[in-house]
Amino acid sequence: MKTGILRGSVLIAATFVLAACGQKEVSYQADVQPILKQYCLECHTEGGKGTEKSGLVMSNYESLMKGTRFGSIVKPGDSLSSVLIMLVEGRADPSLKMPHGKESIPKDKIEVLKKWVEQGAKNN
Repeated sequence: MKTGILRGSVLIAATFVLAACGQKEVSYQADVQPILKQYCLECHTEGGKGTEKSGLVMSNYESLMKGTRFGSIVKPGDSLSSVLIMLVEGRADPSLKMPHGKESIPKDKIEVLKKWVEQGAKNN
């Protein structure tokens, strides 16, 4: 009986390890920053229209994590309530959908942003 329980425990542990190994860690530098550069930096840099309205500068990790004059936009580990994800997915008021007045960010790139936030929004 003990052997069966031990085998079951080992099998469960191995499944969790394999699942964790199968999920690629999203890199801020390699994965997130290029998306922000392509879709956000036109307005969210020093002197940009988006920065003037919200105070949000997205040109580096520190300023992104600082957020807007209204508060943070990234809640590490929680993509559902992170304002950044809400805005790019269009879950906030339609007048606030980002990028404002431009073509939406493709779903696969939004998924990268969501994974990064879910994985802790690290500066990696």
